[in-house]
Amino acid sequence: MKRSLSLVCVLASGMSVAAVAQAAAPAASDPAPSAPVAITGATKIAVIQFQGAVTATNEFQRDVADLRKKYEPQEAKLQTQNQEIETLKKQLQDAGPNVSDLDRQNRMRVIDDKTKALQRAAQDLQASEQQDGQETFQQVGQKVFDVMVTYAQSQSFGLVLDASQQNSGVLWPSPQSDITKVVVDAYNTKSGIPAPVNVPSAPAPRATPGATRTPPPHQ
Repeated sequence: MKRSLSLVCVLASGMSVAAVAQAAAPAASDPAPSAPVAITGATKIAVIQFQGAVTATNEFQRDVADLRKKYEPQEAKLQTQNQEIETLKKQLQDAGPNVSDLDRQNRMRVIDDKTKALQRAAQDLQASEQQDGQETFQQVGQKVFDVMVTYAQSQSFGLVLDASQQNSGVLWPSPQSDITKVVVDAYNTKSGIPAPVNVPSAPAPRATPGATRTPPPHQ
């Protein structure tokens, strides 16, 4: 089991500009917005890689690094438990015919119980990591959305498309219409949070604990 944080699942959750905009929408009791102003001529359209913009901010990277540190002790504990199981399996395999059938069955039962307990603990940890990651993305994403809207309005864009969504309909954006980098830079400037010194690489997929098979009974 490789030690890794499951925050990569955040990017697979489909969080988009639309989702963040819906979360930031005014409540029904709020005063109704004024009637839209008619737009004459061609509408300026901007494109943004919204998920990439959120994860590229200094704040998100800082918060992810903090979450990694938070979960490191628990992941290290699971790694130790996994190594213990692998050691028990190797000892049983190396014992060969020197182990009685009863002793072998008892050892296999211990290995099986430890493996199931480890798998449950790993699933619980992964769920906690994913929940924290999604909450972090949502919190930063709402603020990135506000910066994006402010910039789009200042540049007279009438429409912003999220190119990070599979069904966005964006086939080819010109460099001039892509506002991802300028929004990230504007957000970093507004937040005042410096860039992290060491940006961790993308987490590797979590290996299933105790995936190797228990040695079969000796014939």
